[in-house]
Amino acid sequence: MSIVLTDSLKKLLIETAFQLKGSAKRKFMAQTVQGLGLGGQRLASSELGWNRDTIRKGTRELKSGITCVDNMSAKGRKKAESHLPNLLEDIKNIVDSQSQIDPSFKSQRLYTRLSAVEVRKQLIEKYSYSNEQLSTSETIRIKLNDLGYKLTRVKKVQPQKKFLKPTQSLSN
Repeated sequence: MSIVLTDSLKKLLIETAFQLKGSAKRKFMAQTVQGLGLGGQRLASSELGWNRDTIRKGTRELKSGITCVDNMSAKGRKKAESHLPNLLEDIKNIVDSQSQIDPSFKSQRLYTRLSAVEVRKQLIEKYSYSNEQLSTSETIRIKLNDLGYKLTRVKKVQPQKKFLKPTQSLSN
């Protein structure tokens, strides 16, 4: 006996599964496959585009009653400090000599004249980091902000113009 899914039912099942996340999604998939009966896994895989491994995992969770915990926080790219443990200390060493405290003492931020590109260049020169292993200048800019440095351009001091006070001879 072959089960045929209508287009409206396919759409409903796909949209419902898309809205669910993690174990709730797997449980829904497993219950749907069980409702389809024999060959339901293959049918759900071909007709609905569901991953058979995900369906199997959901079926095991449903049978055992034990929900698998997804460790989503462990996924993704690691921070630059985990690859280069001395990076933050080396950045501080470079930037501290070129930084100053807020002149008005209203904040704890340090202002530095160095750009992130310049810091990256000095890391390569002074601390012999290779170009490939070192993060991009954008990442270094973020690290500088996290360390409490504010990247600002140094403004040139311009002399104030002296205005002549109007006298009676000038006003006539």
